[in-house]
Amino acid sequence: MEPNSSTLAPLPEENQNQDHQDPSEPASAPSAFSSKPIRPPTQTSSEKYSPLDWKGYYDQEDDVCIPDSNDVFHIYTAGKEGPVVFCLHGGGYSGLSFAISARVIKEKARVVAMDLRGHGKSSTENEIDMSIETLCKDVQAVVKTMYGDSPPAIVLVGHSMGGSVAVHVAAKKMLPSLAGLVVVDVVEGTAMASLMHMQKILSNRMQYFSTLEKAIEWNVRGGSLRNIESARISIPGTVKYDDSQKCYRHRARLEETEQYWRGWYEGLSEKFLSSPVPKLLLLAGTDRLDRTLTIGQMQGKFQMVVVRHTGHAIQEDVPDEFASLILNFVSRNRIGPRGVEIPGIRRPSQPLA
Repeated sequence: MEPNSSTLAPLPEENQNQDHQDPSEPASAPSAFSSKPIRPPTQTSSEKYSPLDWKGYYDQEDDVCIPDSNDVFHIYTAGKEGPVVFCLHGGGYSGLSFAISARVIKEKARVVAMDLRGHGKSSTENEIDMSIETLCKDVQAVVKTMYGDSPPAIVLVGHSMGGSVAVHVAAKKMLPSLAGLVVVDVVEGTAMASLMHMQKILSNRMQYFSTLEKAIEWNVRGGSLRNIESARISIPGTVKYDDSQKCYRHRARLEETEQYWRGWYEGLSEKFLSSPVPKLLLLAGTDRLDRTLTIGQMQGKFQMVVVRHTGHAIQEDVPDEFASLILNFVSRNRIGPRGVEIPGIRRPSQPLA
């Protein structure tokens, strides 16, 4: 309904009667339209997408030098007690992908997130050899170098390509203290079907960024990451400055590793089901489940959770929910020193107080 115009007093024209005002009359109050309204400063694009330091999430970073080689793997760690949640990122990501989740997980467990070969700050003699055998040996070597012959209980958590590495390590029983396996949004059927499109996807993405802010903004606006805070932490670890081009470019040379892609995912479902530890599969959608895993899930061979409203990087899009799922998995399966439950986490079978 429109207001009755006859009941509304007209607004005075700007400067109306200003030149003829009687000096003896009191000055009228200034019009609300006569001055610029005070507004809070707007956040610029560069501020919105500015990098965040990992120190607000992890406790420290270290380099693990592998004996009898020139390979040095960069790791981020958090927490002081409990089992080790050992995180393996996906292709093109870095250990910083788990930063926000680590801030929550470290209250109940320890977190180790490594930069895989050819990624992040890790340095290896052959950055292109990303065969599944080499990647598995890298993880085994890092754990061995860190913990020697007395490793703590370890829960392997792998996202995408890192998920395939975690499955192969578990299936081959390469870690004697492995106590749990968590695979994040990777299924053999979907992964194998997508391989034919990977080179096109890699070639079509933005290749150069003038600043770190531009790299972060591109990933968020493009939809690969939906959590701006996580992107501000993780994306700087996925690019490096190119002195010759005077700009940033992708750190991982994934387009040069095509010969190894099938090896990451072939037979993955059967290997996952055969892994002799408690298993959790986190998916961003049920359409990702293939026949082998559907049967295995119906038979109760693993726990599965579909995490709604996320993209491929579940650990970045909903880090708090992701951390809760990891800790609940650890608690439910009583993973920890001497097999005892982590204090403070209620098992699902326990009644509420």
